[in-house]
Amino acid sequence: MMWPSEKKTLIMGILNTTPDSFSDGGSYQHLDEIVARAKQMVADGADIIDVGGESTRPGSTIVELEEELARVIPVIKRLASEIDVPISVDTYKAEVARQAVEVGATIINDIGGAKFDPLMPEVMAQSGAYVILMHNRKPNLNETNCITTISGELTEYEDIVDTVKAELKECIDLVKVAGVPDDKIIIDPGIGFAKTVEGNIELMQRVSELHDLGYPILLGVSKKGSIGHLLGGLDVNNRTEGTMAATCFAVSQEVEIVRVHDVLENSRAAKVMQTLLNYV
Repeated sequence: MMWPSEKKTLIMGILNTTPDSFSDGGSYQHLDEIVARAKQMVADGADIIDVGGESTRPGSTIVELEEELARVIPVIKRLASEIDVPISVDTYKAEVARQAVEVGATIINDIGGAKFDPLMPEVMAQSGAYVILMHNRKPNLNETNCITTISGELTEYEDIVDTVKAELKECIDLVKVAGVPDDKIIIDPGIGFAKTVEGNIELMQRVSELHDLGYPILLGVSKKGSIGHLLGGLDVNNRTEGTMAATCFAVSQEVEIVRVHDVLENSRAAKVMQTLLNYV
């Protein structure tokens, strides 16, 4: 479905259906508008559309299962019949993943690395979908055992790349035991999740080392705090150029997928970078 491709690096467009996402929350709240936005991203160069129904920004509200299903399933069902690029569902809930695949998603993008929901590995295996396993730490829980923060506590790592590789290997083993084949697995270092700004930057600098695990890499840094930090503290609305620079760096490191909000700008930057590097 995605590989082999004439591109070294594919562009995943972020399509949020949430009212509180940190970059575009609330912008596309009606089904027709959301579908139109997805079609525009495809026209702008998106190779994959990633549909999410729950914000993972700091301080975001946890979304109940039925609400997340109501946000993403109608969108994926429409997109599956109206666009011709793969559709990814951004969720850590097994039931959302299962229903999303039933209506047309072919990628499960799990920020929990298949560890947040005990049913997720089996759903991934039975779905036949590609799976993206992101590095994260266990979420914070309240007294009723409900997730209060999707990202785990900030952590200092002795060697961040070695630790991320080891913990991603745990996620990989978990889904492989359930029956997910090697050629369906993609890994994500989880920039911005359970890491300090300094740790995020080092992980970005050394992202190519994750290829040692033997799987394609997705890098998601679009407009994140680490980009803002590198730009002297710019807010989320002023991080497009910084994101484009990170996309170009990812291309130079042969990262297979970059996940971005601004598809047109990043697609153009990636195209030039790939050409200059003789990748296309």
